[in-house]
Amino acid sequence: MTSPSLDYYGIEELLTDKERAIRDRARRFVQEEVMQEVVPCHRAGKFPEHLIPRMGALGFYAPQLKEHGCAGLSYTAYGLIMQELERADSGLRSLASVQGPLTIYAIHSFGTPEQQKRWLPGLVTGTRVGCFALTEHGHGSDPGGMETRARLDGDHYTLNGSKRWIGNASIADVKVVWAKDDDGKIAGFVVEKDAPGFRANDIEGKFSLRMSRTSECWFENCRIPAANRLPNASGLRAPLSCLSQARVGIAWGVIGAAIDCYETALAYAKSREQFNRPIAGFQLVQEKLVWMIQEITKAQLLALRLTRMMEAGPVRPEQISLAKRNNVWMALECARKARDLLGAVGITDRYSVIRHLMNLEAVSTYEGTHDIHTLAIGRDITGISAFGG
Repeated sequence: MTSPSLDYYGIEELLTDKERAIRDRARRFVQEEVMQEVVPCHRAGKFPEHLIPRMGALGFYAPQLKEHGCAGLSYTAYGLIMQELERADSGLRSLASVQGPLTIYAIHSFGTPEQQKRWLPGLVTGTRVGCFALTEHGHGSDPGGMETRARLDGDHYTLNGSKRWIGNASIADVKVVWAKDDDGKIAGFVVEKDAPGFRANDIEGKFSLRMSRTSECWFENCRIPAANRLPNASGLRAPLSCLSQARVGIAWGVIGAAIDCYETALAYAKSREQFNRPIAGFQLVQEKLVWMIQEITKAQLLALRLTRMMEAGPVRPEQISLAKRNNVWMALECARKARDLLGAVGITDRYSVIRHLMNLEAVSTYEGTHDIHTLAIGRDITGISAFGG
């Protein structure tokens, strides 16, 4: 059951029995198998890699897709899984996002039957790790300007270039890499583990998403079979469609982080006494708590409406942008208010709030910054592009 204070508008009633059961299964997994790992892994700056195949066994990777071992669940069920994973830590949900709606979705949507048969089973079960290499050091918000090149040389392609901020690249068995071909068109390629000319180093010194492996990688005359090109991916629309799938998961996922911040702040405010009374009885404290439950409720409704529309048919990328933009902003503000309510202890990892706050700073930036989504929606509603060029 969901606490009434976390389901202020009875959203539980709008879910199917199957969706509730899937959410509860993800919640049990987080409580029983993940939470004891989070603080030690956050402190050490590492991911509990034994959980990767476990999440595959539970069907958490691209569960909204059908065939090739995917669970074939509703988009709402997919979102609820992401919510429960991010309730623990954004790094856990990020792993599922990189593996599922990015890597698996790319091969599922743009690969040949032979490619799907070759790579998807291991990725879906989590026995093989995937990554999605799009972003470059000089091309974040403008991926179309990428400089990585793939040159056809007989029955092979030779890749040259570099990528940065790539989750799991250093351990990935299957890397979906985006590069411009001989005609200057953006294309997708699968680079397998130990491909000659590929190397990756994890980025050190992160204060956000410390549980995630985030890498910089280089392709130096990296030769891959021509058969590793994804034939149905041509142009920037292909990788952006993968990002749209992931952004749906983010819009749901960050609700989990916000809920955890709210629950933590509420419990603390009820137990913490100042001036001979619980601080939950003070007007300024109640205002913060009310703001949090108000915005969580709005975010829940926004995310649910988005996934219900996706279940009925295609949606526009700008509609996904609206949910990602609003919900990440909401979660980050919840984390800030919760951190304020906890006072000095709010900066320690005795409580989850400071970890969520640091993580959400990265979630706010990746897969489209708040401002980039603003411009995408602005172009949609005015018909006038504010982007450069």
